[in-house]
Amino acid sequence: MSAAPSVAESGRELTLDVVVVGAGFAGMYMLHRLRGLGFSVRVYEQGSDVGGTWYWNRYPGARCDVESMQYSYSFSEELQQEWNWSERYAPQPEILKYARHVADRFGLRSDIVFNTRVECAAFDEDRKSWGVMTSDGKLVRAQFVVLATGCLSNARMPDIKGLAGFAGRVFHTGHWPHEGVDFTGQRVGVIGTGSSAIQSVPVIARQASHLFVFQRTPNFSIPARNAPLTAEEREAFRKNYAEIRRFAREDARNGIYAELPERGALEDGENARRARYEQRWASGGLTFMLAYNNLILDKAANDTAADFVREKIAEIVSDPMTARRLQPDNHPIGTKRICVDTDYYATFNRPNVTLVDIHGRGIDEILPHAVRAGSENYGIDALVLATGFDAMTGSVAKIDIRGRGGKTLNQKWAEGPKTYLGLMSEGFPNLFLITGPGSPSVLSNMIVSIEQHVDWISDCLSFMRRSALASIEASPDAEERWVAHVNEVAEMTLYPQANSWYMGANIPGKPRIFMPYIGGVGVYRRICNDVAAKGYEGFTMRARQAAQAVAMS
Repeated sequence: MSAAPSVAESGRELTLDVVVVGAGFAGMYMLHRLRGLGFSVRVYEQGSDVGGTWYWNRYPGARCDVESMQYSYSFSEELQQEWNWSERYAPQPEILKYARHVADRFGLRSDIVFNTRVECAAFDEDRKSWGVMTSDGKLVRAQFVVLATGCLSNARMPDIKGLAGFAGRVFHTGHWPHEGVDFTGQRVGVIGTGSSAIQSVPVIARQASHLFVFQRTPNFSIPARNAPLTAEEREAFRKNYAEIRRFAREDARNGIYAELPERGALEDGENARRARYEQRWASGGLTFMLAYNNLILDKAANDTAADFVREKIAEIVSDPMTARRLQPDNHPIGTKRICVDTDYYATFNRPNVTLVDIHGRGIDEILPHAVRAGSENYGIDALVLATGFDAMTGSVAKIDIRGRGGKTLNQKWAEGPKTYLGLMSEGFPNLFLITGPGSPSVLSNMIVSIEQHVDWISDCLSFMRRSALASIEASPDAEERWVAHVNEVAEMTLYPQANSWYMGANIPGKPRIFMPYIGGVGVYRRICNDVAAKGYEGFTMRARQAAQAVAMS
């Protein structure tokens, strides 16, 4: 492993090649790659340890919805052969342990500054570099800034009347106390029924004296069928890792190794179709949506899958009224990120669990010792806000980022995020995004997408260094074409029919624009590789000592 190059530090100003914001899986791999290439790098992380999403999200039942053996780095053969995942779907503490292991194994901590936020970053057009101000008052000068801030790391706090006056404890699933919480003997209210609620509700229900789940919109969820991994299962995966990783990168739409369907849902008769859904339900997990190849494209095909899951909910939940309320009917299945659960629906058969339907009017207000909804008071001692995240753009928006002419990124993205390939935004030279809007990102196995972006950025910076280039920027035309393409591809699917966080619909006032690229990780990778092979087509690069632009568009 290459030693980190020395960095110049004079007074309060530190001079670097690259500043990386965030020490999650993206930031750690970015640091590892750039150090190995001889760049001077510092990572700034507002938390006290590595892990990103898995550092902050410690709510009960938190675990990944991608299988452990695939939700892992592929850049080191030794790492993927030596690490022993304990379960099919790793729980949060184990994923955090893995992140810490990676940081220690590759000696990353020496170049990570913890408990430090990046407050602002401003591009100096004369020096073609960024001035980065951190929360400890230090100024850092860097040629490049890489935002590895994560897509699901900016917790959304709801605006509910009376919330500040609640007398009990209030928790957000995205900022759970590190010491854990014991709800034994307490009346607990959970607001929200997204993924974090679906994972935490069964665990909280086993502790609480009574649990009230306040649901505005039900979500589709598939059983995880989680189980311990045997040594034989781990070894089988390891022996086949080369093909598994290749398939995930090149062939899979979502970066997950799984059998790809060759037929549509309506090509099978009712009995054959049901048998196929039953098989997928029994095996569990996100691959339920791979039962047929047109479930996300054809509404009639999608209806067959949605009806099957609604029937399963009715079979599991004893009370018919509760079952009906838990059955989604306002969006095609899979157009919101499908959830993966352990005993979520069965939890509503417990006598100490009540589903409160707040569809239409929402919650009236929070009282000091109760939640008032539908003109009824539900007495609670503790409140859990499972209200999700300001996804994909929220963590970036918290930083005061100023590009050419002093224009802020928030101003540019006021009507929705605009990027070229999800990697850069015009007007902000030398500023890179990892898994930003306009890339497959949250529609994929995040680590597959993270590694692809980090490798692309690393190769780009190496090219610029060899070519004595000072800056790179997305061209306006390339960016406009890419944003149009992202939305054009989305419109070919059923995704826009759902008011999902993919479109920012969970944040009041946030512009509606489909943020991730739905064309698939394999297709996207080929596009990015082609752009680089054509001399970074769609980008403009400027030389260190020359005023003229090196046009790459």
